[in-house]
Amino acid sequence: MKIRFIGANENVTGARTFVDTGAFRFLVDCGMVQERALLDRNWSPCLENPTTIDAVFLTHAHLDHCGWLPRLGKGGFTGKIYATAATVELAKLILYDSAHIQEEDALFKQKRHAKEKRKGPHPVVPLYTKDDVDDIVAHFVPVAYNKPCDLGHGVQITFYDAGHVLGSAFIEVACQSPEGVTKRFLFSGDLGRGNRPILRDPELFSHADKPVDCVVIESTYGDRVSDPIETVDRQLADIINKTVARHGKVIMPVFAVERAQEMLYRLDGLQESGTLDASVPIFLDSPMAVEATMIFKRHKECFDEETMKRAAQGGRLSNLSLLKTSDESRTLNNLRGPAIIMSSAGMCNAGRIKHHLANHIGNKANTICFLGYQAAGTLGRIIAEGNKSVRIFGQNRKVKAEIASVRGISGHADQKQLLAWFDGIASGAPKHAFVIHGEQKAARTLANLIRQRGQQTQVTVPEYGQTFEI
Repeated sequence: MKIRFIGANENVTGARTFVDTGAFRFLVDCGMVQERALLDRNWSPCLENPTTIDAVFLTHAHLDHCGWLPRLGKGGFTGKIYATAATVELAKLILYDSAHIQEEDALFKQKRHAKEKRKGPHPVVPLYTKDDVDDIVAHFVPVAYNKPCDLGHGVQITFYDAGHVLGSAFIEVACQSPEGVTKRFLFSGDLGRGNRPILRDPELFSHADKPVDCVVIESTYGDRVSDPIETVDRQLADIINKTVARHGKVIMPVFAVERAQEMLYRLDGLQESGTLDASVPIFLDSPMAVEATMIFKRHKECFDEETMKRAAQGGRLSNLSLLKTSDESRTLNNLRGPAIIMSSAGMCNAGRIKHHLANHIGNKANTICFLGYQAAGTLGRIIAEGNKSVRIFGQNRKVKAEIASVRGISGHADQKQLLAWFDGIASGAPKHAFVIHGEQKAARTLANLIRQRGQQTQVTVPEYGQTFEI
């Protein structure tokens, strides 16, 4: 059997891993690339012919894991896309939002390029449209956690709770070759942290009777140990209270899926305890985040026990406003006094957050508060690194606002937790381990730590496009 790595190799976004069993060809994830230096990959043809791919197994609904599916469809993919029910709903939401953003962005660039008489590095057209999303979402097939699903051709898949975002999963794929040889693959997807709000903790692969031939493991935080999650609320309250004291606004770039909902949960708890002033208005300015919150409410089967109890108490956060329309969003430009404004996208590479940054980053009373990982080359990363001037909407803007980051809030497992998940494979050391979905240093650090465990596992950090025999 062959495994080929065609995305998220020594980088974080654009996850795509291809497997050919000899009788069945599948992708695990089909994500969009977000690092600026690698954006050409979004426009290039898939390294494997989409017309020959039988299925896609989707670990979760983040754009860097599902956002290239419409391009796969445009390339001729006609198979099925398997994911949990919550992931199916969220992925549809994210894909339609992505198409809308790209269509608007293309129009904006067409006008600017015509005025400035210049050309950019990529075509001034949407990567895909709403119609392309209409076509691909018809291929989704929902599956349940912990229930094996036989796909024929000797392939069986089982999804397990990864605890990363609503509906996220790591996936066991048992494959039988035409010669009758069975190989078992384990794809981590993105693994979450334990003891986080809303979601259950990640599962371990506890099947001692299922030897694993190949593990593909993420390494986003493979080179670091996160700050204790118990400090997050204290950091958050400190940043907000200091900003409110100087009558400023806290601008929070949030991922519309999971991070926005976690922040609402935390702000509710801080107000309930009296740590935050409940009179300071909170705005969730993201139509997608608002809709994602509704999807969360429909999938309580993914909640942990504490969240189930709080959900039973009904709605709180009386100072919260959910903004959907552009006109509602623009009213915040003239808002006086302190406020908390949450908006997407979380890495500031698109969406309404760019407008809020443009309007507020030049005021020293304000705070730009980052709530998680910022990929290399994104606007969020450029700001978080402390640059004194940043380019937004084609204009250089001075950074006068305070720049803050809440440590320990990431939805990704850190180095210790990744290793604990790897060690938790009950059947023992896998024959092969491939480390992906991490910048070069993170991936190589985690790979070395896995090698040092004294087990007979061949550990590789694959390069983009590399193929291996399993």
